[in-house]
Amino acid sequence: MDAFHFRSRVRQVLLPLTAGLCAIALVSGCSDTKSDSSKADPSASPPAPRNAADLQSDYQTVIKNVLPSVVQIEAANSLGSGVVYDSKGHIVTNAHVVGDERTFKVTVATGEKVLNASLVTSYPEQDLAVIKLDSVPKGLKAAKFGDSEKVEVGQIVLAMGSPLGLSSSVTQGIVSALGRTVSESRAGGGTGATIANMVQTSAAINPGNSGGALVNLNSEVIGIPTLGAIDPEMGDSAAPGIGFAIPVSMVRTVADQIIKSGKVTDSGRAALDIIGRTVVDTNYRPAGVALVSVTKRGAADKAGLRVGDIITALNDLPVTTITSLSEALASDKPSQKVTVTYLRNGAEKTARVTLGEI
Repeated sequence: MDAFHFRSRVRQVLLPLTAGLCAIALVSGCSDTKSDSSKADPSASPPAPRNAADLQSDYQTVIKNVLPSVVQIEAANSLGSGVVYDSKGHIVTNAHVVGDERTFKVTVATGEKVLNASLVTSYPEQDLAVIKLDSVPKGLKAAKFGDSEKVEVGQIVLAMGSPLGLSSSVTQGIVSALGRTVSESRAGGGTGATIANMVQTSAAINPGNSGGALVNLNSEVIGIPTLGAIDPEMGDSAAPGIGFAIPVSMVRTVADQIIKSGKVTDSGRAALDIIGRTVVDTNYRPAGVALVSVTKRGAADKAGLRVGDIITALNDLPVTTITSLSEALASDKPSQKVTVTYLRNGAEKTARVTLGEI
């Protein structure tokens, strides 16, 4: 399999990201809290500081615990990674890894035997998919999935997967930021999804890592590596140390629904129920989103929007392109009320819209 196919299995996002849409979770301490030092034993020794050997041991323990649950997924013309979700042989991965394929070859870290798997459902809107092994091998180990609420900036993490076809590879870094909203390119097989609440990490995420595991030092999967950033000022080359993973909360929400119902029944993603296209001004700069079609009895239709209207803002966020509209909606929820600013026949108007669901 050539390098082109490997590169096609990791999605990339252009920098800089849209300002104001990337909320970073701050970790604060309580400096004014008094410790009960008066009751402490003055003769007690402070905890011994951890050294490099301790940290190395932690890394090795995590790798031993989690790597057997990380698999390599091979489709007809692509290669990616996945994580064993349960003992029944369900594997969660990225939608862009499975593409339009329905059958796959899967290799687990603990053995060289290639296993057959079939698609359960792909959910491109969140770039997630579930496949299932046709026959579950003895000793298949499901990964342990963590809690998104406990993920903190500065946490040490390991990324596991098959970058460039090098199966069972591990890189290390930290959680760099939380709450990023990232739009994925459609180029090279990408889904074009706009994904909210992404985990940003400095752990290297290379082509082939997509669909693998981002893991904390408690041997818990906290995200699915999905995007690597590129810097257009450097000729669209990779931006080192800037990668993004879908948070475990969304992974579990989507995977559980797919396994139970064969599809996503409750996306939790807001929608205007329109099809739009980016329009430009007289200087050929993006200037808004024109409504090409409006779903009958959908959110926009009920608020009085119609074909030909040009959306220019959502609440206080400017809308200049389809991508910026998707990013603005990514942080909203179905049934939430928003103010849409739009142009109709050159006149600016506003509408109060109760959002629908993707």
